[in-house]
Amino acid sequence: MPSFIGAIDNGTTSSRFLIFDEKGNLVIGHQLEYRQIFPHPGWVEHDPMDILGSVTACIEGALRKFELQGNDVKNLRGIGITNQRETAVVWDRTTGKPLHNAIVWSDTRTQDVVTKLCESSDKGTDALKDICGLPLTTYFSAVKLKWLLENSSEVKEAHENGNLMFGTVDSWLIYNLTGGKEGGVHVTDVTNASRTMLMDIKTLQWSEEALKFFGINADILPEIKPSSTLFGKVQHPALEQLQDVPIAGCLGDQHAALVGQHCFQVGEAKNTYGTGCFMLFNTGSKITPSNNGLLTTVGYQFEGEPAAYALEGSIAVAGSAVKWLRDNMGIIRSAEEINDLAAQVDSNGGVVFVTAFSGLFAPYWRPDVRGSIVGISQHTTKHHLARATLEATCFQTRAILDAMNADSGHPLATLRVDGGLSNSDLCMQLQSNILGLEVARPQMRESTALGAATAAGVHLGIGIWKGGFKAFAERARESKEVLQIFTPKINDEEREKEYALWQKAIDTTIGVKSKTTGKREP
Repeated sequence: MPSFIGAIDNGTTSSRFLIFDEKGNLVIGHQLEYRQIFPHPGWVEHDPMDILGSVTACIEGALRKFELQGNDVKNLRGIGITNQRETAVVWDRTTGKPLHNAIVWSDTRTQDVVTKLCESSDKGTDALKDICGLPLTTYFSAVKLKWLLENSSEVKEAHENGNLMFGTVDSWLIYNLTGGKEGGVHVTDVTNASRTMLMDIKTLQWSEEALKFFGINADILPEIKPSSTLFGKVQHPALEQLQDVPIAGCLGDQHAALVGQHCFQVGEAKNTYGTGCFMLFNTGSKITPSNNGLLTTVGYQFEGEPAAYALEGSIAVAGSAVKWLRDNMGIIRSAEEINDLAAQVDSNGGVVFVTAFSGLFAPYWRPDVRGSIVGISQHTTKHHLARATLEATCFQTRAILDAMNADSGHPLATLRVDGGLSNSDLCMQLQSNILGLEVARPQMRESTALGAATAAGVHLGIGIWKGGFKAFAERARESKEVLQIFTPKINDEEREKEYALWQKAIDTTIGVKSKTTGKREP
């Protein structure tokens, strides 16, 4: 009897449910976009009920297709979850209902909170870096939670009377899928917990010092578990076909992609091109602090195994810049059209697009900066702008890779890629050109969902995942995966000339040096 694993993949703009067979092949899936809420410039919210509704609808849609293929839902042995990270969700312990819209990872409303917190510590932005591996910035969950405690009377009251529940999107989904207010489980995994600023990355437990720093009560937090273990069983009225199916895997989306790309060896790295763009570099059991603007984070942890750590470089805007060209500017009608436009010119014509819609993440960490388009002339066309949009992510990836090489001491030879923009041959060729490295794209590009399915499959001992994590990792290392390789087509002189133009645009965007003080001013 065949076995299958399902994967819930909640991204920033859409949710999906994908079903994999016991060999890790994608069988079927269903995807739905959900509402994006922008109350003010720089504010980004989601209705948690929209997220939950999109997930259950995707599960129902995928199961219908699965059965139409002649499959039996009873053979779906387990579910893994992967999710947008850092997004903060708060809900009422008694009613199970949200107390506020979720504040999304890219939201920048918390800049004043960050400034005050930095001023309260003699370490500034590194106030908690020794504990959680992260700098104080608008990006992470605890800062968003502190803003909610200070600005929402409902959230503040629930916190004071012990009725508040907090979590990232994975916690919200698992809580509801396992029963909600009727016994739903309040849990998270080490990868999602590592993005809150509240977890000690050495002990993999909530840090009392971090909680005190933010003024947060411990009773609102979920239990932290490994990424591959039993989180709970489905108990949801809309999913009768899946009652009692175990949820056995959970990872933040970028960590899931690291697993899905089989980056299990020290020195292996992947870059995911989604709404944002995120590079993770496996440092093994070693916690590697960054001196070059990167993040130290948990890569993954399988039950019974020590945690694997990673260095991460985060880019706030990647695929969302393409969406901006489509939805805001009307330059393209579909995301795919950007490739046709960009391919009609041989260069960017001197145009550089710094896509800092919600500030600049790694390695710059300037949430106050906004986007700019530099180098426009009468010669500029929509084709140059399309090309500059693709190049923006590639240049930022170069900046992250340079920092990663400096921190790790192990220069990367090949970059593995996945995510929506990785489907563009032109974008991946540009990436190879700008890095001066091979870029390897797998044939099966659903790496994030596959990572979640892998975590569940390893725990349940199904198909290719039998024998536990070590056995699977060894088989993955020995397997001959089909990859498409992009190699550089420009020389070093051209590459450095192009990158210098990007760096000049960054300097222009961030600010110029004051003639009187010599300091950089916004």
